[in-house]
Amino acid sequence: MTNFKAAVFDWAGTTVDFGSFAPMGVFVKAFAKFGVTATIEQARGPMGSPKWDHIRAMMDMADIAAQWEAAQGAAPTDADVDKVYEIFVPMNEEVAADYADLVPGCLEAINELRAMGLKIGSTTGYTRSIMERVLPVAAAQGYEPDNLVCSDDLPEGRPGPLGMYKCFVDLVAYPPSAVIKVDDTEPGIREGVAAGCVTVGVALSGNAVGKTPDELAAMSPDAVNALRDAATAILKAAGADHVIDTVADLPALVRELSA
Repeated sequence: MTNFKAAVFDWAGTTVDFGSFAPMGVFVKAFAKFGVTATIEQARGPMGSPKWDHIRAMMDMADIAAQWEAAQGAAPTDADVDKVYEIFVPMNEEVAADYADLVPGCLEAINELRAMGLKIGSTTGYTRSIMERVLPVAAAQGYEPDNLVCSDDLPEGRPGPLGMYKCFVDLVAYPPSAVIKVDDTEPGIREGVAAGCVTVGVALSGNAVGKTPDELAAMSPDAVNALRDAATAILKAAGADHVIDTVADLPALVRELSA
């Protein structure tokens, strides 16, 4: 038995797209269209935020801001963020489904949580149009959460709590302490903290590590531990109550917390 009523999951880096690769190249290509060379590391920095906010955060990086001013003749404005966003979203729509494989063990974990009586919710930094490409691919693999809250569904996205509030209503799950928020990014963890939920970070499958399962398997245990420790520190600093390797480890944690 458990006192938890629901678990709300992020998507890329948490339940699908091990390593969170889908948006990375798209950010780089979108900026390149404006004469700006962005790196994968810069693109990973704000991951988990709504994509407009993500682009704004990249624009605020000193290197990118300087390149933008050199290429475009003026410092980047919100109107410029709009221009990049308008290019980014269709590009991300095209590739998101190609990176929608479930994280190993995800489906088994979801089924186990449902058997415990938990409802399964989801929030994402993706727009609704991007998720329309991802949902059928996930469903074909057996993963269909009970709800979905996208970054453009509400007036404010992560790290604010509105997405989680919508989950409380959709899932009829409350109080917040009875809901677990599971995420691989700082904004996603802060979303759960802001809503008063129990927060669980996933380290190895997420954006902070950025490796495929095969890449991790080829690394030494010490190297993997170093990546795990670095990701854990980021998630803990964001407010994660607990950190696990991947969602496959969540049922065991729920049983431990419910004991």
